[in-house]
Amino acid sequence: MGRFTLHTEDTAPEGSKETLRAIKDRYGFVPNLMRELAGAPAALNGYVAVSEHFENSSLSPAEQQLVLLSVAVENRCHYCVAVHSAGALRAGAQQQAVDAVRDGDRIQDEHLQALRAFTQTVVRQRGWLDDGVVDAFLEAGFENRQVLEVLTGVMLKTLSNYTNHVAETPLDDAFADHAWDRDPAKLHTA
Repeated sequence: MGRFTLHTEDTAPEGSKETLRAIKDRYGFVPNLMRELAGAPAALNGYVAVSEHFENSSLSPAEQQLVLLSVAVENRCHYCVAVHSAGALRAGAQQQAVDAVRDGDRIQDEHLQALRAFTQTVVRQRGWLDDGVVDAFLEAGFENRQVLEVLTGVMLKTLSNYTNHVAETPLDDAFADHAWDRDPAKLHTA
């Protein structure tokens, strides 16, 4: 069990109850990350708001999930790697792309590889990008606004990845088939 309370609609602070109900209505259950974030309504509601805006970005749903998965792998967040592996496949990403991100291998689709490489470089370099990193991303067919949208995805996953690290979030049964426990030394650097 994690360090933080896994809140329900009954135990959550007043500012989180309505959000938990909406999450349950949308997904059929409340993921453990959300149940933990519910202990701080500002955290839960902020996460949900940024998530909704990110979903409305110009990136396709599969691209969005690959951004989130790439951040989770880079931050070694076992919970989010499982969640976004499932989400990427559900959004239509190819199994090879999902496996490549999870294993640190190269994605065969060059457009998606550029997205993944840019995302992970942003995380590794904390936004201090070397000359040419943004240019390479744009040359792969992305737009300036998508640079900012990737940054939004990085921000979103940083909150959830760090929450999962601190709270030791237990993985939901719904994502168990996508569990991930990679030794960072065994990851390639694609």
